[in-house]
Amino acid sequence: MKKVTIIIIVAVVAIIAIWTVSGYNSLVGMDENVSNQWANVETQYQRRADLIPNLVNTVKGYAAHEKETLEGVIAARSQATQIKVDPTDLTPEKLAEYQKAQGQLATALGKLLAITENYPDLKANQNFLELQAQLEGTENRINVARKNFNDAAKTYNTTIRRFPKNILAGMFGFDKRAYFEATEGAEQAPQVQF
Repeated sequence: MKKVTIIIIVAVVAIIAIWTVSGYNSLVGMDENVSNQWANVETQYQRRADLIPNLVNTVKGYAAHEKETLEGVIAARSQATQIKVDPTDLTPEKLAEYQKAQGQLATALGKLLAITENYPDLKANQNFLELQAQLEGTENRINVARKNFNDAAKTYNTTIRRFPKNILAGMFGFDKRAYFEATEGAEQAPQVQF
């Protein structure tokens, strides 16, 4: 009888150990996936930041007197690229600050692209058209990367909140990840006035 009891206890301990290791490893994998998706978001924002100087320089040649708009884009780019967020410490506040800086850059870019309506030669310039197309493609990539990040964060957050993985998450310090959300005022289309 003692031997059977010992075998049962050893089997239960082994099952719990296997479940713990397996559960922990799956949480680590999900956490890394969220970090990877965040890196993809940052990559797309960096791509946009890298395109901006070329776009600004192309527009400068045509719209020299639009200095204020051009300087606004350069300043917004500088501010947006200075904010760095650690994916392992992605709090809603830090994400909101990052989104705000990126939103200001998007607004400045919108103004820059809107002023080009006054310059027919610029609109026909091949360099400008290529840069504009790349920028539009990058904006689409940013949206996809943010969606993928939110999907990964949702899967991770759901898993760490469900029983019994919530026990492991609490024991090993797996915390909820923040989501990208629409910036304040995003529901209204920007108005451009000349």
